[in-house]
Amino acid sequence: MISKTYETSRSARVAEPNPILSGMRCIKCQRSWPIGDYFGGCPACAATGAPASVAPVFESFPELKVAGDIANWLAYPGHPRLGEGNTPLLELTETAAKNDIKWLGVKNEGANPTGSHKDRMSAAIVRRALDIGARALAIASSGNAGASLAAFAAHAGLKCVVVTTEAMERGWRKAIELHGAEVIVAPNSAARWELVSVHAKSGEWYPASNFTIPAVGSNLFAVDGYRAIALELYLSLGAEQPSDIIVPVSRGDLLWGLAKGYADLVSAGLVTDIPRIHAAEPFPRISQAMAGKDYVGQFHGQSPLLSLGGTTVTYQAIAALLSSRGVVVGPSADQTIAAQLELARVGLFVESSSAIALAGLKILREQAVIAEDASVVLILTSHGYKEG
Repeated sequence: MISKTYETSRSARVAEPNPILSGMRCIKCQRSWPIGDYFGGCPACAATGAPASVAPVFESFPELKVAGDIANWLAYPGHPRLGEGNTPLLELTETAAKNDIKWLGVKNEGANPTGSHKDRMSAAIVRRALDIGARALAIASSGNAGASLAAFAAHAGLKCVVVTTEAMERGWRKAIELHGAEVIVAPNSAARWELVSVHAKSGEWYPASNFTIPAVGSNLFAVDGYRAIALELYLSLGAEQPSDIIVPVSRGDLLWGLAKGYADLVSAGLVTDIPRIHAAEPFPRISQAMAGKDYVGQFHGQSPLLSLGGTTVTYQAIAALLSSRGVVVGPSADQTIAAQLELARVGLFVESSSAIALAGLKILREQAVIAEDASVVLILTSHGYKEG
């Protein structure tokens, strides 16, 4: 008998939105919009040249007592699933002592089916696509997101196109193609977005990732899927929620999802406050925007952390930091590699882009942003076995 949690039959191809989903709201101007896809963000804000994403609005929140209740908080609960979510929260006692804090936990997103937090995104995208009758999914990706979407699309019987560059490592391409997805190699990152934009606007492809400049972030239903991490932390820790959470960041999809998840927990009366959620980025982007530079500009820099690349900043990243009282840090590549080794020595081999969270903790402790009596969770977004 196939369990309801891990449905594997392609016959279950019907997906429906959550009955408590009542509409959409701009995260910047707070204007309300009907339920729908807003790939360019809030139309009103986009018209001003300073776009911002929209987020689902729920009439109320149901009971949240066990892991099985989490799906009922999402815009698209139900199937299909590949076993994503409910990733382990591991306590690292020795690492906490080494970094001079009271408690340290790591949320190991590498335990997801394709090895990264992107599986939460892909599950939500597939359900939305099935609901609206989209038959071809598309994403601009250098690795994790492309492999994840290809897997979930294959499971649901949907076509998938991954637009990438020559920088994609061979292992990623093999995985994507084995899942039956088409790989298109664009000359550069900007060309990836241009290609997705053309096909998305024509209705041929249903896009999972951002493709606009200025950027607004990934598909809003994808970002909604990341709220589940906050709900899982709540269920795991109960009354002892973390004081601080550190997140690897590029355009802030995960950062916003966490902050929104905790804001919803506050609204439901389950927690009293949002933990401080900090961003760890490989070169100054969000930090420049927080210091006053217009977020719709370009933020160039170099880093070997391909999963955290990009030259754009989104309003959602700024909003998440402001609402959670978080700060931004920018560990060097050397600091990040040292953190990767430190995690490996306690049994966690993570992608270097994940290890930046621990490198960020060290900086925040040195700056006394995180106190000695803090309880900290690091979001480790991907395992390291996929790195060349």
